[in-house]
Amino acid sequence: LHEGSTAGPPRRAALAALTDQWLGALFGAAPGAALVAVGGYGRGELSPRSDLDVVLLHDGSADAGRIAALADRVWYPVWDMGLALDHSVRTPVEARGAAARDLKVHLGLLDARHLAGDAELTAALRATAYADWRAQAPKRLPELSELCAERARRHGELRFLLEPDLKEARGGLRDATALRAVAASWIADAPREGLEEARTLLLDTRDALHLATGRATDRLALQEQEQVAADLGVLDADTLLRRVYEAARAVSYASDVTWREVERVLRARSARPRLRGLLGGRGAGEGERSPLAEGVVEQDGEAVLARTARPDRDPVLP
Repeated sequence: LHEGSTAGPPRRAALAALTDQWLGALFGAAPGAALVAVGGYGRGELSPRSDLDVVLLHDGSADAGRIAALADRVWYPVWDMGLALDHSVRTPVEARGAAARDLKVHLGLLDARHLAGDAELTAALRATAYADWRAQAPKRLPELSELCAERARRHGELRFLLEPDLKEARGGLRDATALRAVAASWIADAPREGLEEARTLLLDTRDALHLATGRATDRLALQEQEQVAADLGVLDADTLLRRVYEAARAVSYASDVTWREVERVLRARSARPRLRGLLGGRGAGEGERSPLAEGVVEQDGEAVLARTARPDRDPVLP
């Protein structure tokens, strides 16, 4: 953590790799069981004070006592090190049921990564999680959208806060993770330009905040901003905040565009069967287009070019 030569994504990846080796050695050989990283740890992105999110997956063939002993072999050394551990013990069927009941569990499984044990169990879990996510997208994406909106109401807009929460506020890391989940549904994808750079800057800032405070905090408090700026090689706290705000604006913009596209696609899908019935099975056309100006129409809440528009011949149109 304190090697000046390693920071940013390489340090997060190195922390994840070291943790993988440690937990894999603790788990050892375990037929019919696997240790699986999920969430941020599953993505290989460990900040200095990140929780370790892991699932002990087993096929149900072993008795409860052996599985409990296997769990103790991993959990207790982690607790003894003073690390925060978010853990569960499940069969694949139980993991699927938990994902169906809890959206956050399902989101975590989308980032499942094998650590030790039976790799086929982990591969089957990932395949099932993605198949269910895509099949259930019309129901789960509106649920995820409301979760993001509720979080924004509680924590505010990151780019307008003097002490922003880098993870929970709108435009923060949670929203960036939600965009990955939307892309995994194959319903819509976020604008890519600048998004990964923005996400990396927010992660780097959180790393520096964890090191400056020695705590697993995501709130960039006023008293920590100068130290975080110095650790990141930024001129001062004002410059740091400006960069954080620009990153948050990129994530917020990508979220706005993506969720509007999700709504449009889901609305079109729900209307298609009704239109097919009305049209006698001949298929459905696109949404209604209302004229706004010469060469411009409104469709699905967006101003778009009319079919007859010729921007190359009309310099005023752009």
